[in-house]
Amino acid sequence: MAAPSDHAEAPVDGAGRAELTRIERLALRMAGATNTHPVGQLLQDRFLRGVTYTWVRAGIAHRCLFDGLDGLIARNPERGVLLASNHRSFFDQYAMLLALYLTGTPWCRRINFPVRANFFYEHPLGMLVNWGVAAGVMWPPVFRQRERAEANKRTVDQLVEMLQRRGTVIGVHPEGTRGKGPDPYEMLPAMPGIGQIALQAKPMVIPAFVLGLNNDFVAELRDNFRPHIRRTRPVIAVFGEPVDYSAFTTSKPRPALYKKTADLIRDQIAALIPREKELRAACAAGEIADDDPRWLTNRPHNPWYATLQPER
Repeated sequence: MAAPSDHAEAPVDGAGRAELTRIERLALRMAGATNTHPVGQLLQDRFLRGVTYTWVRAGIAHRCLFDGLDGLIARNPERGVLLASNHRSFFDQYAMLLALYLTGTPWCRRINFPVRANFFYEHPLGMLVNWGVAAGVMWPPVFRQRERAEANKRTVDQLVEMLQRRGTVIGVHPEGTRGKGPDPYEMLPAMPGIGQIALQAKPMVIPAFVLGLNNDFVAELRDNFRPHIRRTRPVIAVFGEPVDYSAFTTSKPRPALYKKTADLIRDQIAALIPREKELRAACAAGEIADDDPRWLTNRPHNPWYATLQPER
């Protein structure tokens, strides 16, 4: 495990202790203990692989058809990976976590999902979801208040530092917020933050498009066991080739380049939509057999594989 970051407590101080509510102070202290201390990181990893993974697999894996997983697993990134996907459901990232852990992806030793602070760090229910369900993996927080801009700069610095290390996976949504329009294939404009992180950290950026989950947790669990759910409402994820943003790395990083890079990543995610539609139509027509290896339940699973391998 890596030593705690020099910026481990920066988000708390940067936001201004006097401005933080009691809930925020508690949430940020818990986040520091969980995500920056070696013991906290170890316990978090054990919880994610032993508890979170288990119920997510039981709850949605039966209807998950994931395309491009073998190519994803075969990657050999020299530093961290930025896993960039569209954002339609609250549970999109759980599907990403399921795919990486179920397949024993060897380069996924640590995973985090940066989130907006207004629910997970400002509301007791958000804290319960973050730590009770995912051991605080939704971190670091991004504040919405303008007066906390310095804290967000430190969040970017934290992510850049994390992505320098091989084995780190950061799940992000270039859109910045969840799409709520009637068309599930319509993506929102990209926010420049993901471009800034990519240009400063230079990680491998993997685009993914995932669709099929809604925001009703109980209904999702129930639907997983309905007959013919694989035909009527499968969860389909398509993983693409790494994004080539090298053309933007030859110049000094600046806001205009951050935005161009973010747009490129978003466009690469959107480019996977035709493949998702093709697979969804094939599922509806019964053209994808139940023993197809792209259904997650047909794959051997070992969520502990990465932790059992010697670290480079």
